[in-house]
Amino acid sequence: MKSQGAEESRLQLLCDVSSAFRPGVLTALVGVSGAGKSTLMDVLAGRKTGGYIEGDIRISGYPKMQETFARISGYCEQNDIHSPNLTMFVDEVMQLVELDVLKDALVGLPGVDGLSTEQRKRLTIAVELVANPSIIFMDEPTSGLDARAAAIVMRTVRNTVNTGRTVVCTIHQPSIDIFESFDELLLLKRGGQVIYAGELGRHSYRLIEYFQAIPGIPKIPDGYNPATWMLEISTPQVETRLNIDFAEVYAHSALYQRNQELIKELSIPAPGSKDLSFPTKYSQSFTTQCMANFWKQYWSYWRNPQYNAIRFFMTTIIGLIFGTIFWNKAKKT
Repeated sequence: MKSQGAEESRLQLLCDVSSAFRPGVLTALVGVSGAGKSTLMDVLAGRKTGGYIEGDIRISGYPKMQETFARISGYCEQNDIHSPNLTMFVDEVMQLVELDVLKDALVGLPGVDGLSTEQRKRLTIAVELVANPSIIFMDEPTSGLDARAAAIVMRTVRNTVNTGRTVVCTIHQPSIDIFESFDELLLLKRGGQVIYAGELGRHSYRLIEYFQAIPGIPKIPDGYNPATWMLEISTPQVETRLNIDFAEVYAHSALYQRNQELIKELSIPAPGSKDLSFPTKYSQSFTTQCMANFWKQYWSYWRNPQYNAIRFFMTTIIGLIFGTIFWNKAKKT
């Protein structure tokens, strides 16, 4: 950073990242720990408020405006946080995430009662889908799930993509089945540099073809997980041994040139189109928002009588204690 004219010390997390995410395409954002996967997704989603962000983000060819972008995008956190005493019911969304059989079921507490871990993950996706977003970011949707549960969640993600939405997921060391559920891959190495961006192909053959064309890269063993192989052959140790920089290799590849042409094409607004705008700042009025929050809190308290009884008991006891302590104190002073 100092060599580029920065007067103060800064840690650069991302470097020259360029890619395009399209509707109806499921993109995996992959990299080793510290490669900047979550940082990149937070920047794209507008959730990074600190530090210095440079570059250009465009939506349908128009410069991204966070006020309008927040209305058309959703973000599924890695941790599923839901009110345990609420029920689920939105017909179209519940069918899409395959939770319609659990209509009106209580969410419950994690590991205690209610929904299972994978059902909670699907509920997280459903909560974002209620607002009907065009773009959805998902932070490791299969983390903490076994193979069967992960497959169910990825089927839900695929159903979401098939509705024409743009979906970007960070993923960490996926299985073969999970990895091949994705259409495209954006691979980052440590330092936030892109070393592959493009289609995976059937059985990841495009990814394998690209890396095996690099001199010194061994062929993938039969039946081996392409995701694991990809991470193993792109480590700093391999770069040192082969005396190459995978980011430089990608920057001088035909794949990079095709991606730049695609980005240039998508950066131009379609003829006759208009920039996205909304008449109001929020999708619902202040009154509607207050009523929704009131309804949520009402049912949360109504379905938890133990909590209300404890609050009433504690309020009464504390009142009696303070009343006893300060009884007749005013007269004595």
